Amino acid sequence: MIKAIVFDFDGLILDTETPEFESFQKMFEEHGAELSLDVWGRCIGTDGSSFEPYSFLEQCIGKPFDVEAARLRRRERFVESMRQELPRPGVTDYLKQGNDLGLTIGLASSSTRQWVTGYLKEHELLDAFRTIRTRDDVVKCKPDPSLYLLALEDLGVQPHEAIAFEDSPNGALAAKRAGMHCVIVPNLITKTLSFGEYDLLLDSMADMLLQEVVLAITSRSMLGQ
Repeated sequence: MIKAIVFDFDGLILDTETPEFESFQKMFEEHGAELSLDVWGRCIGTDGSSFEPYSFLEQCIGKPFDVEAARLRRRERFVESMRQELPRPGVTDYLKQGNDLGLTIGLASSSTRQWVTGYLKEHELLDAFRTIRTRDDVVKCKPDPSLYLLALEDLGVQPHEAIAFEDSPNGALAAKRAGMHCVIVPNLITKTLSFGEYDLLLDSMADMLLQEVVLAITSRSMLGQ
């Protein structure tokens, strides 16, 4: 029986990932270099510690550059793009439907708590979550399962009683390592990436009612027993 749902944040609730990649991609172009999605995709869904774009850009162009000026320009471009971003289609409906179904709702993100809660407050979604776990709470982020395990402990449910909603391969791997069911809802960037194990793939949360998702996951689980 499904008792809880746990959401990723970046790229799933709010598509911060497309503006972020495009802002870094533009920075590379301005310096006569290229940032491919193959390279960038490896760090999506993690804390980003495995890839340092400014050092990589210096390696690509073979000479030092004004990092602080590039960082500021990149950040301004990102912030400007984010002003136009709204929660992805179906997100607010799923939060409401989750409550209507009596499910407890959590969030597990590899970003910082300040980053996550800031955007949630901006879009009036903060109160929708019983628990919020971020990289501030763990030693290792996704694809390590620690974030999900902490969220499940907070919600008082077993892994098989919860569905994780993810947009990235690293996030999905973390959810499956935690023993959870996993629904993939990729965004413009992550839909081009290669995913491992998951239970259901949606183009958008607007494509299927949450009750139907729960039923599909439950049926799949029963068939697998």
